[in-house]
This record gives sequence, structure tokens and C-alpha cells, in this order.
Amino acid sequence: MKRLVVVLVLLATVGAIAQKRDNQRIGKGQKADLSVEQLATLQTKKLTLVLDLTSEQQRQVMEINLEEAEMRKEKFAERKAKKESGEVKKPTADERFEMQSARLDHQIAQQQKMKEVLNEEQYQIWKKLKLRKAENGKKKMQEKGRRG
Repeated sequence: MKRLVVVLVLLATVGAIAQKRDNQRIGKGQKADLSVEQLATLQTKKLTLVLDLTSEQQRQVMEINLEEAEMRKEKFAERKAKKESGEVKKPTADERFEMQSARLDHQIAQQQKMKEVLNEEQYQIWKKLKLRKAENGKKKMQEKGRRG
């Protein structure tokens, strides 16, 4: 009898875990279906709610977000094309350095653009949001068993 209860609890746990993973994938697919303009608009509206942006700031942040969304879509399409064609290979140490350096340069440039648009208080809040988002991303990658 005890064995039967243990087996039933184990099966219920496995079923719950499997359903949880399916729900996570649905959200990512829905976001990938949005256009560049839609992604930028949503991000701008979220920042407007948090930072209480003026209409001029909204316009400038929208331009920055549009540029970011276009870059992300291009990178995603590039990675997807490489994956489908089988050209995926492990980068060398120099290539990894170049990629990380380019990514950090881009982040610095975006940070400077946002600093020009936002006032000091808004900028500090924005920095905290970015930091929190980065920390959450690291936690999610660790949960999935990836590096981070």
C-alpha cells in the first residue's frame, strides 16, 4: 500500500513538472511573433509606466527601443539561420573575446543614450531595473542548467 502511494505521488510530481515547462515555452513563442515595432512600443510603454516619461522622452525612448528590437531580431534570425544550416561551431577564445567586447560596447552606448534622455532620478531607476533583469536572467539560466 505504501509503495502504491509513493508511486502515485511520484507520477503526480512528474506530471506537474512537465506541464510547467510547456507553459514557459508558450510565452516565448508569443513574444517572438510580435513585430519589431510592437516590441519597441510595449517596452516603451512599460518604461513610461515605471519612469513617468514625458511625451518627448517617450519619443526618444521609442527610437532607442526600436533600434534595440531591430538588432535583437537580426541577431535571432542570424542564429536561427546558422542553426538550421548546421554552421554552428564553438567560437575560439579570440572570437568569444570579440563578441563579448562588441556586446559590452553596445551596452555602454545604449546606457549613454538613455542617460541623455532621462533625468537623474529616472536614470537611477532604469539602472536598477536593468540590474534586476540581469540578475533574474542569471537565475533562470542556472535553473535550466546552463552557465550564468
